[in-house]
Amino acid sequence: MTILSCEACGGEPSAAVDFAVAVECVHNASLVVDDIIDRSEVRRGSRSAWANFGYGPALITSDGLLGEAFALLSQSERATEIVAQSMVELGEGEAVELVAQPTTESEYIELARRKTGALFRAAAEVGAVAADADPFTVDSFGEYAERVGIAFQIRDDVLDTTGSIAELGKPAGQDAAMNRPSLVQITELSEQEANSRAEKQAEQALNALAAADVHESQSLGYLKDLAEFVVVREQ
Repeated sequence: MTILSCEACGGEPSAAVDFAVAVECVHNASLVVDDIIDRSEVRRGSRSAWANFGYGPALITSDGLLGEAFALLSQSERATEIVAQSMVELGEGEAVELVAQPTTESEYIELARRKTGALFRAAAEVGAVAADADPFTVDSFGEYAERVGIAFQIRDDVLDTTGSIAELGKPAGQDAAMNRPSLVQITELSEQEANSRAEKQAEQALNALAAADVHESQSLGYLKDLAEFVVVREQ
């Protein structure tokens, strides 16, 4: 998403590579901790870090990934600020999920925005920053990505209810087993109704992207395709 956003804003892909790697380091660092919290022994079809190496090495790895991320981001004060803020949002989202679980759909959407949408937003925004896009365009791409992230999380909840470990590459039914909030559990929406909520977020994502003053391009097309894909994915 970082590289595509940079290209869509008229930048060279090479300008965004370091930022893209940084975002992925933050992403993976968060997954290492997520698997510890969830006691999940499988991630992407393989044994998770803590299951394979123990809690200590897993946590140290997470810290190392974050250090690498900020070393890569240090060339840009704005990019560093964007990713740092997303980490604050992510941490707040995880804390809410563990301590003050949402009980309404609106509270759930805010949780999904923090724990998933915020990092999606950062990924797109630093790509736009790498292309020297204007503040409005940066924000438009961020809004697009945040909505895609929320749609992704809603679809993830549905798949956790209906999928299998072979299909997902991680244990299914984790939300219910760990008493973690999902849109399906909180609202008792049907699979179809929950998917429609994801589709609405994807629609709003596309509207935000359309508001950005950028030319049509292959990269922009890929971003549009991504918004449509996240609501129908099976993994």
